[in-house]
Amino acid sequence: MAIKRITPIFVEFIPENIEDGKLYISEVYQTAIHKCCCGCREEVVTPLSPADWQLRKVGQKVSLRPSIGNWNYRCKSHYFITENRIEWAKKFSQEQISETQKRDKVDKQRYISSKNKQQNEMSNSNDGLLIKIWKMIKSFFKS
Repeated sequence: MAIKRITPIFVEFIPENIEDGKLYISEVYQTAIHKCCCGCREEVVTPLSPADWQLRKVGQKVSLRPSIGNWNYRCKSHYFITENRIEWAKKFSQEQISETQKRDKVDKQRYISSKNKQQNEMSNSNDGLLIKIWKMIKSFFKS
């Protein structure tokens, strides 16, 4: 039986037994997990990051974006979690699923590449600063 609402449960560690109708959220480990809302009882893991899903909290209500497409499960359910409510989305054809999965993979690779570039730039910037400091220290002792 499909559920209409989900209850957010904030935890540090994801429990071993996942209950229907509950969304377990570990902000420490940036992940959320719940049983599929269609009732098939598959466990759905949603990593929380700018490249995966984003969690929005308003009071005691949570929303996850983008939609949750359980395309690797038999049910192939597709829904949004919006302020603790389940909003069913349209079913995707296999072609739409494949296109979405390809786009998601490219988007994630692009995000990771941009993060790696930022880290490299920051590292190079820090290296430059360290070199400047080292030169200042050396010149101080030469005087």
